[in-house]
Amino acid sequence: MASELQARVLRKISLRIVPFIMLLYFVAFIDRVNIGFAALTMNKDLGLSPAVFGFGAGIFFWGYFLFEVPSNIILHKIGARIWIARVMITWGVVSAAMAFVQGATSFYVLRFLLGAAEAGFFPGIILYLSYWFPARQRAAVTALFMAAAPLSTVLGSPVSGALLDMDGLLGFKGWQWLFVLEAVPAVLLGFVVLGFLTDRPEQAKWLDSDERDWLVATMNAENAGKAATAGHSVWRGLADPRVLALSLVYFGTSAGLYTLGVWAPQIIKQFGLSSLQVGFLNALPATAAVIAMVLWARHSDRTGERTWHVVLACLLSAAGLAFAGLATGVVAVLVALTLVNIGISSSKPPLWSMPTLFLSGSAAATGIATINSIGNLGGFVGPAMIGWIKDQTGSFAGGLYFVAALLLVSAILTLVLSRAQHARSEPASAPARSH
Repeated sequence: MASELQARVLRKISLRIVPFIMLLYFVAFIDRVNIGFAALTMNKDLGLSPAVFGFGAGIFFWGYFLFEVPSNIILHKIGARIWIARVMITWGVVSAAMAFVQGATSFYVLRFLLGAAEAGFFPGIILYLSYWFPARQRAAVTALFMAAAPLSTVLGSPVSGALLDMDGLLGFKGWQWLFVLEAVPAVLLGFVVLGFLTDRPEQAKWLDSDERDWLVATMNAENAGKAATAGHSVWRGLADPRVLALSLVYFGTSAGLYTLGVWAPQIIKQFGLSSLQVGFLNALPATAAVIAMVLWARHSDRTGERTWHVVLACLLSAAGLAFAGLATGVVAVLVALTLVNIGISSSKPPLWSMPTLFLSGSAAATGIATINSIGNLGGFVGPAMIGWIKDQTGSFAGGLYFVAALLLVSAILTLVLSRAQHARSEPASAPARSH
């Protein structure tokens, strides 16, 4: 009976929560990286060089960095429902305002404000999942949630390419239509969040009383089991060396992810294709990534292994980036980008299953936000370096090799962290494996 109850509860909360948060992240990721498609025509219209574009695209993460931890602490205090609604509405408004960029300065300012507006969304959802799902199921659930990122590329790329063809309609450029129309869902969904999300299992009226009681008891027991070794305070979440190590690991994966989001359309476009063709071709690597990341996360949950699931995925994406730097034709580039997409996407669910194994409460809120905010600075460094190196050399290759090197460092750091954790006298707190 207990196993039947568990299966029923997990099925109910999965169907209620996961598709909805996937939709939210889908919309968020489109608004975060549609700059890559806008650049196909916007850069020429506004006279933005590759270096200026790469810096502006990446400055988003400085806003994210500065406001991430405070945002997640507020979410933990007042609840996900109100705070995530606030995040979505403000980022939708700022994203739409990108349509009115006039040059480099306004481009920088609005990208920074977009990062500040969206800060807290992703780590807030990761924290939210830790309220509802036992640790053993968390990587698979996180993978489904994070599959929204490559899915947004699969479905959003052709749409973005098509919106660019609206150039001249009502006197607006195609890239202006892209920013405005793709921002509308964020604002609308922000209001939906207010009526749909439930902050905690205790408040879940959509669960039967026995289901609710089981879930509350299970999550409380899990938190109690961590009590002897887990950090709970805000400062523990900020100062734990494991948090800082995971931040650096995530730095490399973020550099890879946003290299794809910001630069992949232009890397494909250089072979003389139309915006619509670029849109459809850019969707292909992400399609493979969606399938791979879900299967990889399930394998990680089934085996209880985290470290090598992160390491091997980072190595694959590094190899793909190196291959992309060497590729001379569109087919070779697509193969390389497929490897990068699979590796980057597959690394993240097992990585995000690590911090909540040794942190809880306020420490989990700050620890997750710290990992995301420091790690996401890779989303600034990767795109900015590619733009700067392209300005200097006229080629994407050097920048792609640079990001590949960052991913190699991520793989090495993951192994170092795992060895350090196994050397501890408290193996139950190790983030490298889930038991």
